[in-house]
Amino acid sequence: MGLLLLVRHGQASFGADDYDVLSPTGWEQGRLLGASLAAAGALPTALVRGSMRRHRETLEALVDGAGRGSGDTGTPEPPGTPGTPEAPGVTVDAGWDEFDHLGVVGAHPDLLGDDAWSDRRAFQTAFVEATRRWTAGEPGADGAAYPESWGEFLGRVRGALTAAAAATGSGGTTLVVTSGGAIAAACAALVDPEETDEARLARAWSRFNTVCVNTGVTRVVVGSTGPRLLTFNEHPHVSGDTLTYR
Repeated sequence: MGLLLLVRHGQASFGADDYDVLSPTGWEQGRLLGASLAAAGALPTALVRGSMRRHRETLEALVDGAGRGSGDTGTPEPPGTPGTPEAPGVTVDAGWDEFDHLGVVGAHPDLLGDDAWSDRRAFQTAFVEATRRWTAGEPGADGAAYPESWGEFLGRVRGALTAAAAATGSGGTTLVVTSGGAIAAACAALVDPEETDEARLARAWSRFNTVCVNTGVTRVVVGSTGPRLLTFNEHPHVSGDTLTYR
């Protein structure tokens, strides 16, 4: 059998001008995961990532940590710059990108208080309700459409999961750096692969999505019957200040 390791990106820069950049903690989380995988002799045979900058930077940090071979990651270096050449052998698949969470929340201004974009708790409250409306097919304010529907998002993640599973050979391990929403969508589909009711899948997705840890690892085994969820959200490599959800 083969194995997929679905890794959520490190902590991004909440409240900054560009959210899609790892925070110093996010860089440290990536290095800690890389060191942990190296110490366990569990380095992947193939690397895949979404197309977002936080995916690329998390993979850079992970590779750096694996090369150091210990949990002592030192002081995180500044983020890389856009356009940095891709590491050899990395497959970029935009199917693993996160949904536009800022667009979904922004489509519901009634949920946004003055502190929603700067306070994590306030944003989380708005996020939960906005995504409930999104997955239920409720339109945004004044009938505004979302950049991507819940069904479209679910479909593309399923496609990316199928492609990654197909590319993972027997005995191989593919590590995928993606986002919490995409991992939750994959898990919701894996729990009941025959389920087609988007409302039921949305409820399962929400339960997974709200507890995804930054750089948490979800393991999916790939055999003759297709991919099956083995574990969800493993994160022994982070604790204390390096354990974050947003």
